This record gives sequence, structure tokens and C-alpha cells, in this order.
Amino acid sequence: MALRLVEFTAPADFRVPDDIVDTYAIAHQDRLATAEGEVLLRILLQAEQTERFIEWLHEAVGLPEDLRIVMLPVEATVPRLEAPEEAEAEAASAGPAGRISREELYEDLNDAIRVSGVYLAMVVLSTIVAAGGMLRDSVAIVIGAMVIAPLIGPNIALALGTTLGDMDLVGRALKINGLGLLLALGLSVGIGLLVDVDLQQAEIASRTQVQLGDLLLALAAGVAGALSVTRGYPSALIGVMVAVALLPPLVALGMLLGDGAFGAAYGAGLLLLTNVVAINLAAVGTFLVQGIRPMNWYEAEQAKKATRIALVLWTIALALLITAILLAPGPTLPIAP
Repeated sequence: MALRLVEFTAPADFRVPDDIVDTYAIAHQDRLATAEGEVLLRILLQAEQTERFIEWLHEAVGLPEDLRIVMLPVEATVPRLEAPEEAEAEAASAGPAGRISREELYEDLNDAIRVSGVYLAMVVLSTIVAAGGMLRDSVAIVIGAMVIAPLIGPNIALALGTTLGDMDLVGRALKINGLGLLLALGLSVGIGLLVDVDLQQAEIASRTQVQLGDLLLALAAGVAGALSVTRGYPSALIGVMVAVALLPPLVALGMLLGDGAFGAAYGAGLLLLTNVVAINLAAVGTFLVQGIRPMNWYEAEQAKKATRIALVLWTIALALLITAILLAPGPTLPIAP
């Protein structure tokens, strides 16, 4: 049972009503007087209840939206909390599908889209390892590259920004996503200029042909990526699924362009575009199903409009890409795992 400690200041006479304590299964609360004549409240509750509790603070109580509310993860409490009673368990089940709060999700993904030396280094290293694995036709080395590829954060952040109608988050996600993809592509092109790319290698040939099964893989990667971050799970392992869909075709595209194999590069590029669209479409759909939305009604209405437009555009793009897949020339080759 993941717990959060919610801290905020309120007028001295403010108290959390007993029915709200029961509704949000609040396990404990403290009141500390401040020098400004207010009270500092510290509320202990389950992680999936924090979003609804904060919305109640703003909507029912009328606390200002710019009030600083701090949410802290709780590793353990002494004495330990007892298992919730049946009524409390029902209240907890009414939370947002067991996920972390919208605010925590935003901060987690906001950290994942910062341009840093570590991010750029991981893109370079994963590209080199993937290229080496594909040139040596080694599945194990390619998998190793996907483990270290930092591709999940920018793509899931783009989907979250689309869902919330947050154009600032969308812009920053597109920036770091494009930077990472262009860096990997440029490096791969350079590798293709220096070495001979053997199209008979299974790890390369399998990325030059697109099947509808690849679309299902990308959709599953998008759903898994969105679920992993909304539940606060470590994203490293789930990130491999996103990297499976993006890194190998991206590296194959660059090396084939560098080697002058433009026909095969078309197939790799088509696979890459299909996977990018499918991952983002699936992630946006997953966020919507989980009820992720802006807090106030005006932003929620704006987000609905932005999300509808984005979903229509992603769907049209996916339909065009599926048509291109079905009409693509050439033999159907087996897809490597």
C-alpha cells in the first residue's frame, strides 16, 4: 500500500470533516500552528487518493489554486498501519484506478525530458551498441542496447502533454524526442558510411520489412509505458519495450542511408514512423482511460479539444501508414524478436 504525506497551510480554523476522512481513507493527520496565524496540516493517505483529495481542497474548500501543496512519498510508518476496513477499502477503490496523482506523474515525466549530458551520452552509447549488434547479427547485443536507450520518457511525456492539453510539455517533449532521434540517426548514418551493411543479416533485414504484427508490438509498448509511469513503477524495464519499437529501426534506417541502400531504408523508415505513431496513440488512450485530466474545468475543456485533435491526427497518420504497409513492395521477411 503506497502512502503519501500531503502538507499544506490553511486558515487556523480549517479542519478536515469526518466524512472526508472516511471518503478518502485518511490514515492520520497532524495540525501545527504557524507564526503567521495559520495551521500546517499533514495528511497521511494512500497514493491513489491524493489527486481526488487535492481536488476536494480546491473545489469544496475553496483553497487558492496557487497554494503550495507538497506530496511526499512515505516508505513506512511506526506503528504500522492496519489493513483498511471494508468501508475504507471501498473508498480507496473509488480512486483513480490505483495510479499515482496527476501532479506526481507530471513531475516524473518533466524530469525525464531534460536535456543533459547523461541523456545524450546514453543515446550515443545505445546507438553504438545497437549498430554493433545488428552488424554482428547478435540478438543479445541489440537487446543490451535497448536496455540502456532513454527513449521511454520523451515519448510518454509527449502523450501526457497531449492528454492534458499542455502545449509547453508537448513542445519540450518534442524537442528532446527530436534531439535524441536525430542524434541517433546522424550517428547511424556515419556508421553506415564507414562499414558495409549486409542486408542478409537477420537483425538488419527484419527491420526493412513492416508487418501488421509490428503495429501490435508498438501499441503494446505504448500501453505498457503509460501504465508503468502512472503506477510509479521503475520505467527501466518497461522502457525496453519502447526501445524495441524505436531503436532498432532507427539505427537500421541510418546505417542503410549511409550505405546507400535507399530501398531498404524506406522499409526501416516506414517501420519507425509506424511505431512512433502507434506508441503515442496507445499512450494517450491509456491516459484517457485512467481518467487523467487537468484539475480545473476550463483547462479540462481546452484539453478535451486538444486531445480530440491529436487523436484524429494520430489516427489518420496511423491509417496512412497501415495503407503504406499493405501496399509496400517486396517479400515478407520474418520479424526478429
